[in-house]
Amino acid sequence: MEPAIFAADGGRRLQDFIRLPFRLYKNDPLWVPQLIMDVKSILDKKKNPFFAHGEAQYFVAYNGREPVGRVAAIIDRNYNKYHNVNAGWFGFFECVNDKDTAKALLRSACGWLKDREMDVVYGPASPTLNDEAGMLLEGYDKSPCIMMPYNPPYYHELMESAGMEKAKDLYAWYLSSSVEPPERISRIVERIKKRDNITLRQLDMKQFRRDLEIVKAIYNSAWEHNWDFASMTDAELEYTAGKLKPIVMPEMVQFIEIDGRAVAVAIVMPDINRVLKKMGGHLFPFGLLKFLYYRRRITEVRLMILGVLPEYRGRGFDAVLYHAMLMTAKKVGITGGELSWTLEDNDAINKGIEAMGGRIYKRYRVYKKDL
Repeated sequence: MEPAIFAADGGRRLQDFIRLPFRLYKNDPLWVPQLIMDVKSILDKKKNPFFAHGEAQYFVAYNGREPVGRVAAIIDRNYNKYHNVNAGWFGFFECVNDKDTAKALLRSACGWLKDREMDVVYGPASPTLNDEAGMLLEGYDKSPCIMMPYNPPYYHELMESAGMEKAKDLYAWYLSSSVEPPERISRIVERIKKRDNITLRQLDMKQFRRDLEIVKAIYNSAWEHNWDFASMTDAELEYTAGKLKPIVMPEMVQFIEIDGRAVAVAIVMPDINRVLKKMGGHLFPFGLLKFLYYRRRITEVRLMILGVLPEYRGRGFDAVLYHAMLMTAKKVGITGGELSWTLEDNDAINKGIEAMGGRIYKRYRVYKKDL
């Protein structure tokens, strides 16, 4: 018997949409609850700058009065314009282990997208690939890292039963800071730094806005030809940076400069999920104290961004940044971290991480379905 599907535009249904994961994962020790205030902000069409060029409809499935699933149908007009496609997305998917419920949710999302003349649906992306993307496929023995998704293994059966097929797999790598970079790599890095007269510098918190503009320029240029690329507007960058600024470690954000011009950047963030796990989704009244206490004890990180301007690719600058991040991590007491995510077919990046001693420890899948 299929559940009843309702649009979650506000009130109790939107609250059910937001709180459903707390019901589904209450006995899962690996799940990390997002701060409810952050989730509300992401979904708020007046607060999240994504909605200046995107739209979404939220759906909740009910078995009687009990919420048993949710999904969002999403359109990113900037993505579609850039790639010259009519693609829709689904995101924020959560569901009990019931194929009829999953089919009903995805049918509602696909129908909403089809009514708006979308030709294909991809997902999950919540709400874009610049946010949480993909569905955990392998690596269920560890909690998710900051801004990475988590889900039960049965979700993939639900996807396939609803007619979804693989679009692309994403890799998450792990690199322990206890490893020493291969001597050959260290020699190559030193040669590259001398050859190009490279200067490495860390993020300047006193010039945060200036450095933010540099990150934006490198990001939108470095990824522009990728399958997954969706440019970030100024407002979106400010929004994301505003959430991450309170936890940033300046020494773990480094730029490569040549003649005073930044041509590459690596951004490593502390894995704040290790703190969020202890807060139960609430910052107040006592969550803030927990946050401040446990934040100082974070020893794991995530390399979120590593980008090189197109005209400087193929010159080993990615190796310089990997090496710099690893050596800096050793100095500041980081025990290791995740490098994520990379496309399964991005051989150059994947081989570079592997050469530094990284290993794939999680895989994620993005699905698609023709409409």
